[in-house]
Amino acid sequence: MAAVAPSKLASLPPSLTSASEPPALFDGTTRLYVAYVCPFAQRPWIARNYKGLQEKIELVPVDLLNRPAWYKEKLYAANKVPSLEHNNEVRGESLDLIKYIDDNFEGPALKPDDPAKQQFAEELWSYSDSFNMVLFRATTAKGDVSGELDAAYDKIEDALSKFSDGPFFLGQFSLVDIAYAPFVERFQTLLLDVKNYDILKGRPKLALWIEELNKIEAYEQTRIDPQELLSTTKKRFGVISFNLSQFADSS
Repeated sequence: MAAVAPSKLASLPPSLTSASEPPALFDGTTRLYVAYVCPFAQRPWIARNYKGLQEKIELVPVDLLNRPAWYKEKLYAANKVPSLEHNNEVRGESLDLIKYIDDNFEGPALKPDDPAKQQFAEELWSYSDSFNMVLFRATTAKGDVSGELDAAYDKIEDALSKFSDGPFFLGQFSLVDIAYAPFVERFQTLLLDVKNYDILKGRPKLALWIEELNKIEAYEQTRIDPQELLSTTKKRFGVISFNLSQFADSS
């Protein structure tokens, strides 16, 4: 697993490996299975934290490089993270899970009431996978990829300019921010290191968004130290093999 910031490590459970016994599956406990290094798993983890569900949804980290056989055989046949064990069912897919957590658990709502914001949220939701694919392709591509990256990040800058009642995509913090945050976080460091591409250059709205995002405690609790994450990512994948399918949620 990737190292997390030392101040957080003591409060986070250790990752389960092939040698780990399963928890008491389907005993009525709600469990969120994640991997600390996985951006997809970070999405529902943030949602859980933001809604104050730390005592209601148990966090169960899994070692992606040495995952337990029982995870696939007894819990989730797709063998991916994240997954959510709730009401004797297991659900997966990170975007579906953050909606499910918002709809089915108490805590601050993460979807807007304003119809215009709801419509824009759906547009950004639909674009998120395309955005991520641009980042992955650019990271592994040879030559100059600044044009493709410019188009993707300029779209994000424009989206952050649509509403003026706050620094987030819909003005206030929402599921849309949760969908994008783990990937912006990782690729800000990775693209600068691999492609010498600064995602913040000429994008003040994006810079402000990241600054304000880092003040959200629910998000900060899930962050891996950027340099540790960069080192782990490059060591695990290598730039030439770094691609979306390597991450558990889409494998």
